[in-house]
Amino acid sequence: MSAAVAVQALVTGLAMGATYGLIALGFSLVYRLTGVIAFAHGDIVVGAVFVGVLVVVGTAPVATSPGVGTALALLVVTLAAGAALSVAVYAAAVRPFLPRVRGRGAGDVVGWVGGGLAAGLLVRELLGLPFAQQAYALPDVLGGAGVIGLGGGVTVPVRALEVFAAALAVGVLVERALALTGAGAVVRAVSEDPTAAALLGVPAERVVVAAFALAGALAGLAGLLIAPGAPIGLEDGVLLGLKGIAAALLGRLGSLRHALLGGLALGVLEAYVVAWSALGARWADVLPLALLAVVAALKPRGLLAA
Repeated sequence: MSAAVAVQALVTGLAMGATYGLIALGFSLVYRLTGVIAFAHGDIVVGAVFVGVLVVVGTAPVATSPGVGTALALLVVTLAAGAALSVAVYAAAVRPFLPRVRGRGAGDVVGWVGGGLAAGLLVRELLGLPFAQQAYALPDVLGGAGVIGLGGGVTVPVRALEVFAAALAVGVLVERALALTGAGAVVRAVSEDPTAAALLGVPAERVVVAAFALAGALAGLAGLLIAPGAPIGLEDGVLLGLKGIAAALLGRLGSLRHALLGGLALGVLEAYVVAWSALGARWADVLPLALLAVVAALKPRGLLAA
């Protein structure tokens, strides 16, 4: 692998990894508050994007750079759709199976696992009615085109830099806000001792709903950044969800900072697998699945868990 290819792989890997980090943030935030792995989360990533496209563009999207007004509308609707889908999945498929006192036991594990998987399938089936094709080329709200030369024969796509900057900025902002603000203190109180938090007047149920909404909005943003890179279909949400779980497990499940770092690490590893001619691009999706299987077997709460 030449130096130019290595640098290009690093940049594109960091860009994709930052979006994986947004997905992993959602997994970690939900797990931190409920002890539940949101199995429908990957379908929310893709589902939110297709809802946004359906509302703003219609059922025949094309890979174009929309105008400012259309791009903003697509962003707002997609984030709102992600939040709404995530809250709906919580209400219908997760909440009924949680223990009455959060943090004590795992509730009906079979119930919330099955409910999450069924909810993800329902999202795919409903959106498959207006979007019947196997994959679609979707509009790019960033509008990045062309490449930037870094010297020495190294060129990187403009869009990769834009995606990296946008995803990382949002991810760090959310992580820092939850670490330093009063809202973050409330989240920590509910996650650490929900009974004591309730006695102090903290509305634990509202906090959990807000966390699912935030996780859904982050999922929608990740999907909006990922989708224009290549034709995407409704079934792709499953793989994106598995990559998000793998990224979260590369650190410590429930840690927002480690979720971001795990996403970046996974994206770079994936990019180098694609760039390495001895393996080829077809192995890119095998890597996160292999990591997920190994880490889940050895350290089910993450590599850095005590």
